[in-house]
Amino acid sequence: MQLLKECLFVGMGGFIGAILRFLLSLIPLKTNFPFMTFFVNLSGAVLIGIVAGAAVCIPNISNHLILFLRAGVCGGYTTLSGMSIEILDLFRSSHGMIAILYIVFTMTLCVLGVLAGETLMHAVLKR
Repeated sequence: MQLLKECLFVGMGGFIGAILRFLLSLIPLKTNFPFMTFFVNLSGAVLIGIVAGAAVCIPNISNHLILFLRAGVCGGYTTLSGMSIEILDLFRSSHGMIAILYIVFTMTLCVLGVLAGETLMHAVLKR
């Protein structure tokens, strides 16, 4: 029952984060640089940092509120915020090489994953 309750908090936060990201994507900008995606990723990283700081500095803060904000809102807004805090945690725990490998592998393999997915769909749909 506890897991279901936690999932509901994450889901409600994710709903808010995803809608916010979508609404920001509707802002028309005339530039080749993907500014709104950059803004979402950067602001999401700052937001998850604020939430992580609050989790440590505010006594008796609700775990459900942290789940709602960190995994939910921030996760729905941008998964890069989650990756960013994991990288920072790795550096802080003296696992710098793992953090660097995580960055390189994630960025490289995710771009290749998108290419592979597109290639697969083009082959399946014969376009």
